[in-house]
Amino acid sequence: MTEKGCIKCGSTSAETKDVAMTGTGLSKMFDMQHNEFTVVYCTSCGYSEFYNKQSSAGSNILDLFFG
Repeated sequence: MTEKGCIKCGSTSAETKDVAMTGTGLSKMFDMQHNEFTVVYCTSCGYSEFYNKQSSAGSNILDLFFG
């Protein structure tokens, strides 16, 4: 049986954080942060994955992180 966990260290402890980022061109020049992501990170080793908030809103982000 395969246990799910962080792909780097195997830990099953993770947390999420929402972040916004600028794009390129004019949005970067005017610091318009219209790209929103949910970051899932391992609390043990710090490995992180970014998920687009708009495309992953209906799914469980932690399930995606742990495979």
